[in-house]
Amino acid sequence: MTIAKPRVLDRADWATHPDLFWKGHVEGYTLGTGATVLFYSTEEVGGGPKWHVHPYDEIFIIREGRALFTVGEERFECEKGQVVFGPAHVPHKFVNLGPGRLETTDVHVSDRWIQCNLPDPEIEAGS
Repeated sequence: MTIAKPRVLDRADWATHPDLFWKGHVEGYTLGTGATVLFYSTEEVGGGPKWHVHPYDEIFIIREGRALFTVGEERFECEKGQVVFGPAHVPHKFVNLGPGRLETTDVHVSDRWIQCNLPDPEIEAGS
């Protein structure tokens, strides 16, 4: 068994946006671990990841703001300090309810970020 070595990543190693400090991701395999961490941030009310699914569990930590999560057929209005669990193979999405910025830290229980985007049943139904 190979033991991973302690490491520190600088923001420049994982960040994808110059102004939204907490936006980017670290895939676990780059650190030698089985978890991938996404840092999500948006100031756009109504903005958020579209309907998609992963072959592994995901844990969302709401760090700032308010969001409407849809996980399968369940809907949750969540706010700073709450944690949402998205089981493997269950489609999900979330949107910023505002006012202000939404920031989440999303833990993917996988060493790689694997995502399949799907047609959104709410959009197709015209709601």
